[in-house]
Amino acid sequence: MLERVPLLHKELANYEDVVGAEVIDRIRALAAPLRGKRVLHLNATAYGGGVAELLATHVPLLVDLGLDAEWHVMEGSDEFFAVTKGMHNALQGAGIPWTHDMQRIYLERVLANATDLADGWDYVVIHDPQPAGILSFLEASPMARQLERAKWIWRCHIDLTAANPDVWGFLAPFISHYDASIWTMDDFIPDGFDRSGALIAPPTIDPLSVKNLELQTPFVDEICRQYGLDPHRPIVCQVSRYDPWKDPVGVIQAFRLVRDEVPGAQLLLAGSMATDDPEGFHYWQLTEEAAGGDPDIFLLSNIQQVGAVQINAFQRAAGVVIQKSLREGFGLTVSEGLWKGRPVVGGRAGGITLQIDDGVNGYLVDSVEECAARTIELLQNPGPAGGMGDSGREKVRQEFVSTRELEDYLRLFSDLDASR
Repeated sequence: MLERVPLLHKELANYEDVVGAEVIDRIRALAAPLRGKRVLHLNATAYGGGVAELLATHVPLLVDLGLDAEWHVMEGSDEFFAVTKGMHNALQGAGIPWTHDMQRIYLERVLANATDLADGWDYVVIHDPQPAGILSFLEASPMARQLERAKWIWRCHIDLTAANPDVWGFLAPFISHYDASIWTMDDFIPDGFDRSGALIAPPTIDPLSVKNLELQTPFVDEICRQYGLDPHRPIVCQVSRYDPWKDPVGVIQAFRLVRDEVPGAQLLLAGSMATDDPEGFHYWQLTEEAAGGDPDIFLLSNIQQVGAVQINAFQRAAGVVIQKSLREGFGLTVSEGLWKGRPVVGGRAGGITLQIDDGVNGYLVDSVEECAARTIELLQNPGPAGGMGDSGREKVRQEFVSTRELEDYLRLFSDLDASR
C-alpha cells in the first residue's frame, strides 16, 4: 500500500463568511449525488510545494461533503526524484538530456508504485509527471481489475508551453490513457494533445489555512524580529522554493537596485525544501553566494523552522510581495500576497498572468530592472499601493479561493459519471 497522508478536519460551512451562502449551497447540491464515492489523489510528496498545500485543503473538504476521499503519496528514491526533477525542468523548457537510463529509472519506480496501489476507487486523480505512468502499467497487468469502475484524471500543475519534445514525447502516451485532464491555462496544453477531456481550472488558496488567517500587527512584528528583520524598515518578500525558475538571484539583483532608491530596505527570500526536489540545497547555495553576506538580505527555509505562521507574517509585513518567476505553473504565493492586501510584482510567466491585472493589483515585469523600478514605485507610494492590495484581495475572493476548485472537481466527477 502507498503511504496515506493524514488529514486535518475541515468544514465547508466555515467558508461561508468568505464566499457567501449561495456558493456553499451550490457546492452541497453538486456533492449530494456523489456521497460515498471513493476518491484518490496521488502525488509525489506530502510536504513542500503547491500541490501538497492544495491537497491538504481539498481532500478534507471532499470528506466533509460525504465523499470517501484519501490522499496518498508515491514511494520514491533519491535517484527517481533526481530524474523527475530533470523531467520537470525539461517540461518547462530547460535543455535537459533525456536518456534511456533516465527512462528506465522512471519506469521501474512507477511500476513498483503501480503494484502497491489499492483498488476500489471511483475517481483517481494523478498529479504531475512523477506518477503519471501508473495507469498504463495497470492497464497492461493482471491488476487491470482496478480500472473496472475508476475514472482517471491527470492534473498538470506545470507550464508546458516550451516543453522539451523528447520528454513530452515520452510522457504524452501515458497521459493519453486518462479519462480527463486538468490544466491551469489553455496555453499549457501542448499542440496535438486531445483537448476533448481537458478542463481549465487554475489552483486556489485556502483563506482559512494557517498561512492565510488574519494576524495582528504586533504578532507580525514580533515574528519578523525573531528572524532578524526590522518591521519598521521597508520589507520586500519572495516566498518560493529555491529553484532556478523562481529566479532568486534575479530578485537579489533587483533588490540591490531598489535599495539604492529606498535606503533601509530589506529583502526576505523564504521557501521550503521539498522531499521531491533534490536540487533545492544546490540553489540555496547559489542564492547564498549571490547574497554575499549582505546584512539586509535574509534567506530562510523550513530548516530555520519557518512554517506557515512565519510565511503568513512575512507576507503581511512586506510592503511589496515579489514573485519573479521565469516559468510558473501558477504561483500560489501570488494569490497569498494579494489575499493579504499586498501589491505583487510578478514575472510575466504562466499562471502569474492570471492573477495579476497589470497596474491594478500589481505589476507584471520582464526583467531585473523592471522588477526593481516597479518595486521602488510601490514602496515610495504607499497610498496607491494600498489600493492595489484591496483590489487584489477581491480578485482572489472571486477567482482563487478553495471553494472554486472544489466546485470544479465535483462538476468533473459528475460529468465523468454521466459518460460511464
